[in-house]
Amino acid sequence: MPKVKPMKKAIDFDTYISRRLEDAQFKSRYEAYGKQLEIAYQVLQLRKQRRMSQADLARKLGTTQSNVARIEAGRQNLGTHTLFQIANAFGKDLKVEFVSKNNIR
Repeated sequence: MPKVKPMKKAIDFDTYISRRLEDAQFKSRYEAYGKQLEIAYQVLQLRKQRRMSQADLARKLGTTQSNVARIEAGRQNLGTHTLFQIANAFGKDLKVEFVSKNNIR
């Protein structure tokens, strides 16, 4: 009969993240990815408000539907050129702003 390995004690995700955020490099990457997800969510919301499909947006951007899916999932690191294209596709202006780190969540 095979031996059963004992299970490790489960750790609460918030506790895990709190501990990992003590590492400056991890914290920097974690915060950067959070910002990337915020942009992805905004793109998704704009597309839905306009009742556009991912394929519709892709055509406006000159890219593929799968690329739009990656953008909306936060798996695409977007440069300013692409952000300008997205803003233009929605008839919006793009505003980039530098703020004090104290004002960031």
